[in-house]
Amino acid sequence: MTGRFFTIPMKLIPDQTKIDFVGKRYFAYGFTLLLFLISFASLGFKGLNMGIDFKGGILIEAKALNEYSLADIRSDLEKMDLGEIALQSAGADGEIMINVQQQSDIAATNKATQEITNYLGEKFEIRRTELVGPKVGDELFKNGLIATGLAILAIAVYVAFRFEWQFGISALLGTFHDVFVTIGLFSLLDLEFNLSSVAAILTIAGYSINDTVIVFDRIRENLTKYKKPNFEEIFNMSINQTLSRTILTSSTTLLAILPLLLFGGPNLFDFTLALTWGIFIGTFSSIFVSAPLLMFMRPIRPKKEEN
Repeated sequence: MTGRFFTIPMKLIPDQTKIDFVGKRYFAYGFTLLLFLISFASLGFKGLNMGIDFKGGILIEAKALNEYSLADIRSDLEKMDLGEIALQSAGADGEIMINVQQQSDIAATNKATQEITNYLGEKFEIRRTELVGPKVGDELFKNGLIATGLAILAIAVYVAFRFEWQFGISALLGTFHDVFVTIGLFSLLDLEFNLSSVAAILTIAGYSINDTVIVFDRIRENLTKYKKPNFEEIFNMSINQTLSRTILTSSTTLLAILPLLLFGGPNLFDFTLALTWGIFIGTFSSIFVSAPLLMFMRPIRPKKEEN
């Protein structure tokens, strides 16, 4: 501390820390297997609680003519007993988007549309009303899966070019682990799975690979620097050396997300809960999934550069 100012130490973990992460890998494998089994069983028996984006329904776009409250509109629409309703602001000029779940038949759809437009009345100008069929929802779901798959593949290719093919495969499996168990969380807790959920999953994949690359970079550096220690010693050393940065990164990210989780309301809860879970599971996988898998594949030691 100097005067009135003080600095937070960047190294939360002492340099002499020697946690045997590699020795605990079998416990981590068991925990990972348990997560996979729970996720697989939940997805197999319960499936996903698809949101309006993927199930289809009624889409109404309107522009406010006077001041309005989204909370009041949502409360009034829910009283109509039309099923699941998603309401959001679509711009700074008072535009809103209303999504209502697919009704039982055409007559019910027309009735629901008429009830909503009558409710909006003179307060809003109806800009667009259309029916999003289940085929469109299926197409959006498939596109979301493709986007997620391509993102994971691109991550693996990047890591393979950045390091070696063993690093790429380890990163691919670690990222797949994070994505799969996050989808399993949506199924297990019956959280609504929509386009925002896909965005959360892609964010988790990006966060996870960032953490993994930090560990991999130190592993490669130590493989070049030390020739005598065996792989277990080098991997343990590398994980311990990057542990402070891993904890700081996770903590600062959580500080930004937790207020949204606690005070963001029901519309943001599922999204922020998935992100919070993803931070923990991404940190876990970078240490206990990706790194041990890389050690198992025995990457080639880079040649030590001479001065």
